[in-house]
Amino acid sequence: MHGEYKVPGGKLVVVDVDVEDGALRRVRVAGDFFLEPDEALDAVNRALDGAPADTGAAGLAARIDAALPEGTVMYGLTPEGVGIAVRRALAHATDWTDYDWQVIHEGPQSPAVHMALDEVLTAEVAAGRRPPTLRVWEWGAPAVIIGSFQSLRNEVDTEGARRHGVEVVRRISGGGAMFVEPGNTITYSLSVPEALVQGLSFQDSYAYLDDWVLGALGEMGIRAWYQPLNDIATDQGKIAGAAQKRIVGQDGGPGAVLHHVTMAYDIDADKMLDVLRIGREKLSDKGTKSAKKRVDPLRRQTGLPRGAVIERMIDSFRARYGSADGKVTDEELALAEELARTKFTTPDWTARVP
Repeated sequence: MHGEYKVPGGKLVVVDVDVEDGALRRVRVAGDFFLEPDEALDAVNRALDGAPADTGAAGLAARIDAALPEGTVMYGLTPEGVGIAVRRALAHATDWTDYDWQVIHEGPQSPAVHMALDEVLTAEVAAGRRPPTLRVWEWGAPAVIIGSFQSLRNEVDTEGARRHGVEVVRRISGGGAMFVEPGNTITYSLSVPEALVQGLSFQDSYAYLDDWVLGALGEMGIRAWYQPLNDIATDQGKIAGAAQKRIVGQDGGPGAVLHHVTMAYDIDADKMLDVLRIGREKLSDKGTKSAKKRVDPLRRQTGLPRGAVIERMIDSFRARYGSADGKVTDEELALAEELARTKFTTPDWTARVP
């Protein structure tokens, strides 16, 4: 069995392993990491050999830690990363480059249609009718997007939203509320086969699916990192939040994962605080007086127009994984528009947690 794992902010770890009588055998760890002394690699392999095949990534990492020679130095590699690579091998996980990716970047849609497109496209990936897809959004109207399990009245000042012409929609993923305005926000979705994140914990899957955009930001001069559970941050503050939803496959078959990220290109902090109740609480809890100190927009950090930031992000994705230009098909759009009408614009859904 063969597994690969790119350590977030680090290097690629590759593991080949056999299983005999419920135990790991002939473990071979490789990759483009740095490790001193040389014999530390043999120690890693020996530590894993004989481990029960159902040992979790943390347990495998503990075995490696205990076996490393004193003074071992790892660069771009962690015991946890090796453990995850082993689990991905045992789960027959796929890699980014195993797929023919499609990138979609089309014109503006209403907030409700965007919510529906996420559900429709990810279901199409689960069904095998669509390749793994990166979709960059364009917003047709300002909106607040609340998480699947959030209370509408606790999160949103509906009078403030009405006053500013801000639409309120609920997405299918969990997490917190997001305030977006056309031209001030960069949002993208990854709709990927479940096999891509096999062997990863829920938390590790966030870091894994966010790694490409950290690289893209680095190419623009921004040192960004994944901040558990679902934020992307820099030393200037948070710049993005992520959320996920698992879509079950048809007839119990393989499913798909929706991973979407909203990034602050610019922000009207005063308007945001008029619309989001929770924004006031988060600021007071952290002793922060200004929302601009908590969310630091990409416009200031990059000095680039929004369109240029998006273009560089897509170029970075293509350079890593390759991709073809794609589009939302007429059938997919029709399904999304119907779902927006029957679900995402209805009070039953939007206020399902009042």
